[in-house]
Amino acid sequence: MTKIKQPVPDPRERKKFMFYDTGKRQADLRIRLKYDGMNQSQFFRSMISGYLEKDEALLDYLDRYKEKYRVQGQKKRLGNKFLVKKGRQVEKEFGLNENEIEDIFDIMEKEFPEI
Repeated sequence: MTKIKQPVPDPRERKKFMFYDTGKRQADLRIRLKYDGMNQSQFFRSMISGYLEKDEALLDYLDRYKEKYRVQGQKKRLGNKFLVKKGRQVEKEFGLNENEIEDIFDIMEKEFPEI
């Protein structure tokens, strides 16, 4: 199996993400990442990609997290699920890919900047 390298942002465009957690959780994360053959950058980029690409498994986990820690009300969570599902149906119905959808939004932004 050929290993594909994960893209690393251009140094002129990259931004730094930073947050705090406990030393134990950082150590536990590093141990798990070592076991899985990943570094922190790869892990966080993969999570961000999954979130932005609306990966179903990741969104299911986040929904359970939000419910457990009461981050968002049930009505809002159900609404979000509905919108993601509806978006996938529209993509299939019209055969649009992510780039084409972005192009549509770019055109709309130019035509209607007040929106």
